[in-house]
Amino acid sequence: MRRQTACYIKDYPRPQMVRKSWSSLNGDWAFRFDDEGRGEKERWYENFQSRRNIRVPFSYETKASGIEEEKAHFCVWYARTFDILPDEIWQKRVLLHFEGCDYRTTVWINGKKAGQHEGGYTRFSIDITDYLADKNEIVVRAEDSFDARQLRGKQRWREESFRCWYVQTTGIWKTVWMEIVNEVHITSLKLTPMPKDKRLGIDLEIEGEKAYENVRAKAEISFEGRLITAVDFPVRRYHTAAVVDVTEISEDTELDGIHYWSADRPNLYDIEISLFRKDGLCDQVASYFGMREIVVCQGNILLNGEPLYQRLILDQGYWKETGLTPPDEDAIIEDIRKTKELGFNGARKHQKIEDERYYYWCDVLGLLVWCEIPSAYCFEAGEIRNYMRELAEIVEQHYSHPSILVWTAFNESWGINEIRTNTRQQHFAEAAYHTIKALDGTRLVLANDGWEHTVSDIITLHDYEEDAHAFSERYEWNREEILDSRLFPNLQKPVFAQNYRYTGQPVMISEFGGIAFQNGQPGWGYGNKVKNADEFVKRYKDIVRAVGRLQWACGYCYTQLTDVQQEINGLMDEERNFKINPRVIRAINEERYNSRIQNGCGSGESEERE
Repeated sequence: MRRQTACYIKDYPRPQMVRKSWSSLNGDWAFRFDDEGRGEKERWYENFQSRRNIRVPFSYETKASGIEEEKAHFCVWYARTFDILPDEIWQKRVLLHFEGCDYRTTVWINGKKAGQHEGGYTRFSIDITDYLADKNEIVVRAEDSFDARQLRGKQRWREESFRCWYVQTTGIWKTVWMEIVNEVHITSLKLTPMPKDKRLGIDLEIEGEKAYENVRAKAEISFEGRLITAVDFPVRRYHTAAVVDVTEISEDTELDGIHYWSADRPNLYDIEISLFRKDGLCDQVASYFGMREIVVCQGNILLNGEPLYQRLILDQGYWKETGLTPPDEDAIIEDIRKTKELGFNGARKHQKIEDERYYYWCDVLGLLVWCEIPSAYCFEAGEIRNYMRELAEIVEQHYSHPSILVWTAFNESWGINEIRTNTRQQHFAEAAYHTIKALDGTRLVLANDGWEHTVSDIITLHDYEEDAHAFSERYEWNREEILDSRLFPNLQKPVFAQNYRYTGQPVMISEFGGIAFQNGQPGWGYGNKVKNADEFVKRYKDIVRAVGRLQWACGYCYTQLTDVQQEINGLMDEERNFKINPRVIRAINEERYNSRIQNGCGSGESEERE
């Protein structure tokens, strides 16, 4: 099985739109705290002076940054120099990309303000061509806060960590890089699989003076080195779209001529998009896509028309010495491989928008992903504005990854704490659901994970009951009462908010477990801590079996993959060491408890196809 795409470049930060002319700006930057807010008044962007360095892209709170100070500093500055030869950029544009900088970012090039961005979890790009000189300096100001209206995810908004909220992440925390492009160039590429029609939708956004005049595009699609199709289409305006047939008749394809993407067969097609004008090639990007379809049918979840039972692990994406930032690309691959080694076929990436290379390797290695919008925690107009802006950016930037099957808009009513009865908060949840559906019609959307659902493609339940017998008694015989919100199984929270009801959606137990060891280590898990490995395995087996025997559930998500700071309920510790032999956990996860698995989610015919 192929382990990477044709467009793959190690450490390339945007693997779904690859150009060869790029350079990383990660490494040592000059760095200053600005607790008194003096920087702009004193024009640090013109004469930046600092005796301290930081290692980008790690936030100052982490050990890997070289600073490791957890105290909140709400304004930080960065600076570094770079060289670009004049011949390199003759009649070209230079784009500066920040994959993630939390939260409010301003960028100066050679003392002149070049751009700004608000939001901590999304990429932003600045054309810096007009600010360049023979010697160049970038200065970055990042402003953060404990404002609960910001999308924070698991970042604390107090001086000390508490419950399941951890040390904040301030400033640059993802890769900073540059690329050189021609004046007319592609700024956005969206690829939409259409398996039923055996076609691929291609959407391009193009920038440049008169970019739509005398420009045509060419798409070449191949699979494992074999050319499938090559098509030309005109660029009529700044946005253009085409639909391409991808049928291939060979011994390797399914009967209908498609190489489907799934967890056990992560087939990926390669695609190269070229732009031409009269004077020749003006841009070329390489990418890839997977042909897959995820739908709901009669209370079941179908992937490529086959019933799908999801065995997910909750993954918060923290590392001991680097926080939210992966140490390197190999660390990303290791997490995915270990997730699969434990017998899970997917991950619920919890309250974080991951490094895009994570989604790339999930595409390549075959791991299903639930992508969750990080929460804000104070319902008012400011939260709504911040949320809807970042929501649109997140969905559009990660649209083409085949591994992402589900968008989760909210978790456990965080930021919409009164949604059970508050109609404004219910409208907010509905607006998020419908906005995602408008932006992306290819995936399922979960409006509020855990309880108090409004509109939603999936109904999910969170329950950390540690006693498997009690869990079974609660759920096996009370399905109607629970789904009708007449019985509140967990924390007195009903499954549905007022004025909403169950309409036949698939149901999953999307948080449970959370077992921690009683080993003298400070920190917590859910329920009583276990004394040894035997106790852990017994409790894990009993509760997974209890969940797996629910004939009306289409899957589960166990909490969690790794320990995170004060939360020590991972199957691995913070250094990624297994606490229990992974073969034991895998055997438990892969047992067939549920006739929905054996009989095709109630169909009585087909086997599960992961």
